[in-house]
Amino acid sequence: MRIDKLLSNLGIGTRSEIKKMIKQKQIKINGELVKNGKDQLDPDSAQVSINDRPVAIQLTKYLMLNKPQNVITATEDASQRTVLDLIAPDDLVKGLAPVGRLDKDTTGLLLLTNDGQLAHRLLAPHKHVAKTYQATIDGIVNDDTIARFKAGIRLKDGTLCKPATLKIISVVEKDNQSEVEITITEGKYHQIKRMFATCGMHVATLNRIAMGPLKFDSSLKPGQYRPLSENEIQALLKLKKK
Repeated sequence: MRIDKLLSNLGIGTRSEIKKMIKQKQIKINGELVKNGKDQLDPDSAQVSINDRPVAIQLTKYLMLNKPQNVITATEDASQRTVLDLIAPDDLVKGLAPVGRLDKDTTGLLLLTNDGQLAHRLLAPHKHVAKTYQATIDGIVNDDTIARFKAGIRLKDGTLCKPATLKIISVVEKDNQSEVEITITEGKYHQIKRMFATCGMHVATLNRIAMGPLKFDSSLKPGQYRPLSENEIQALLKLKKK
């Protein structure tokens, strides 16, 4: 792995910041000064230091998965297929886990990482990280529905949801169906399905398209995944510091 990529993934700094550190002769690999950010090293055996202080190398994985239907958001299960079953052995680093959960029949963006601090930051209720979904609704969504979501839906069991943003993409009255986009800042059990049920509607399909600053890569087919880009990682790391 390139030294600049490794240090960037460890959150030491951006590529440009690491380049500056190399020019200032601050970084060594196995006691030898690094002269180029493209210099390669084996993360499992190399000893890296910055200003002669050892750097703990624990590779952090950030993967974006297009979760398909009928796969559960878990790390293991005795009888059902899990999202980790979709990950290649080379990418199954220690501690890799999904951040939050999508229902078995919900599809779309799922972040998997072994960065526990980031996972906590994204899921902590008081942080209000936005999650956006596209949904097909059996029912006619109108301005009144939008207003109810904006005010905060009270579920049938009395639970009050935080205000949510609901946008209408299209409505087909003859089919009694609506395409919508919903943004919520919490993650109650089956929350979106229960919110629409309170309005007398049924969620036919649900697909997550964003989580915090992370946007879904529509080129990923169901079950496919990819590492996050440098820009995506940096956006998440900035979020972790807030």
